[in-house]
Amino acid sequence: MSDSRFLPRTGNYTQLLSYKKAEIVYDVTFRFCDRFLERGDRTVDQMIQAARSGKQNIAEGSKAARTSTKTELTLTNVARASLEELLVDYQDYLRTRDHSIWDKDSKEARYVRKLGRAPNETYETYRPFVETRAGPIVANIALCLVHQANYLLDKQIARLEKDFVENGGIRERMYQARKNRRR
Repeated sequence: MSDSRFLPRTGNYTQLLSYKKAEIVYDVTFRFCDRFLERGDRTVDQMIQAARSGKQNIAEGSKAARTSTKTELTLTNVARASLEELLVDYQDYLRTRDHSIWDKDSKEARYVRKLGRAPNETYETYRPFVETRAGPIVANIALCLVHQANYLLDKQIARLEKDFVENGGIRERMYQARKNRRR
């Protein structure tokens, strides 16, 4: 660490790309379920909760990072697992209704990825499509977004693991700080 503090400066999850993308995934999922799934269908609750869990666990992990690297890693992995569950729900929606899933190199998927690189990307970037297109198109847009969020989380988890190996966890830093203070 660059300073003598053993507690890292963390918790600004709103600046994490993974959080921003997960928030978009949640907003898209909420609207998708409202438009295309039957009220009372258990899948609605499952999808919304999986999307919410993805977003919320990134936030909680980021805040917990100040005192527990293990908790940050655990919660970030929970976020990743929740979004994987959501990915499968969207795939199920398309498969059971005999709709195709866009190939990752299709012009549609490439267009969604291009939108994802927009500066200050938010739900508003996707609103015109999510609120006007048919269910299969919105589900495929959501699949693209979940894949993007999962990619970002995979990179984040790899960085957290690398940081842990290089810097240790909070207990190691606390011990070292106390040991240095005694000298």
